[in-house]
Amino acid sequence: MQSQPQFCSFCGKGRNEVNLLLSGLDANICDECIERGHTILLQEVKKTPDKKDQKKEHPIKLIKPMDMKIHLDQFVIGQDDAKKALCVAVYNHYKRLLQKPKDLLQDDVVIEKSNMIMAGETGTGKTYLAKTIAKILDVPFCIADATVVTEAGYVGEDVESILSRLLMSAEGDAKWAERGIVYIDEIDKIARKGDNPSITRDVSGEGVQQGLLKLLEGTIANVPPGGGRKHPDQKYVQINTENILFICGGAFEGIDKIIASRLNTQPLGFRSHKAGAEIDRENLLQYLTSQDIKSFGLIPELVGRLPVVASLNPLDKTALREILTKPKNALVKQYQKLFEMENVKLLFEDETLDYIVDNAFEYKLGARGLRSICEAIMTDAMFELPSMKTSEEFTLTLDYAREHFEKSKYKALKVA
Repeated sequence: MQSQPQFCSFCGKGRNEVNLLLSGLDANICDECIERGHTILLQEVKKTPDKKDQKKEHPIKLIKPMDMKIHLDQFVIGQDDAKKALCVAVYNHYKRLLQKPKDLLQDDVVIEKSNMIMAGETGTGKTYLAKTIAKILDVPFCIADATVVTEAGYVGEDVESILSRLLMSAEGDAKWAERGIVYIDEIDKIARKGDNPSITRDVSGEGVQQGLLKLLEGTIANVPPGGGRKHPDQKYVQINTENILFICGGAFEGIDKIIASRLNTQPLGFRSHKAGAEIDRENLLQYLTSQDIKSFGLIPELVGRLPVVASLNPLDKTALREILTKPKNALVKQYQKLFEMENVKLLFEDETLDYIVDNAFEYKLGARGLRSICEAIMTDAMFELPSMKTSEEFTLTLDYAREHFEKSKYKALKVA
């Protein structure tokens, strides 16, 4: 029996007129119609926006200063004055972003930015405060190091590279990045080397300060999406920095002498000769003002764009002990979690915790010193316990801590 001739159900061509004819239950389609249909499908897909490419809406989550501080207290011990200043600055900044255009037309009152500068010894929590506040508000956040930035055209990074990190943190969403927080660390390291202008260019000092002026005040910056240096053929993302909050931090080593001179006293003195008021010689940084920062070497234009000034107190033994045990992310809880993952219950004696705190206080490294000492003490235990099948509980005693710390390399570095 001779089979019936087959034709394409779409164009009507027979099997002999095409290269390929696919047969279905009740219809046929040729290779030419398949290619034509594929082309139409690709065009329609391009017209329909992909859900992955659609930018998410990120409404501003405005939290009142007292509520912000309560949340900060769960992670950062002490530093109440710095927390209050930070919470108020952040609250006012994001309240400024909610200002409606019609309000500006009515009274012409434009709220200025609340950029902030924080000064404090290493390990007192400057970076951690900024990182935690950004997490609370759920906004893009990045940490930039001022020491690697140079003037345009010199070896190093441009100031716009700071915004590249913020753009990456915002997953490439420029509008969201424009409502983020940037923490510039080591701002004190770009201070002018002296009051007199230098013959040579200070490309990593005053030149960087000049470059930061526009970013802090508000400008539309061309940012390389992938970071790195700019070059003519590169595509840029434009970011308006007017609504980005900048927080600068630094240790400002030696600024206590400038403060003491302003207070008309010596760093080791007890009283001000002018007013007769009590001066806390152990923490002169609490009397920090914008004038002291200017005298330290930051140019007046930059200091003027950082109106909020806060200082962090040095950590005493009581604060170090609380940092070790109280916060949600405390070191003791971290080590207990690590041991728990090995089905081992880790216990700390109170005398052991006091021993760790005493040594950390002598190193004068702040909260970072606690981690170093804990690692020196517990390295052997963390090395051996995963291979031991019988251990269900491990108690860190004072004798064990003293024995392992005495033989560590840190003992030789102990401050006299």
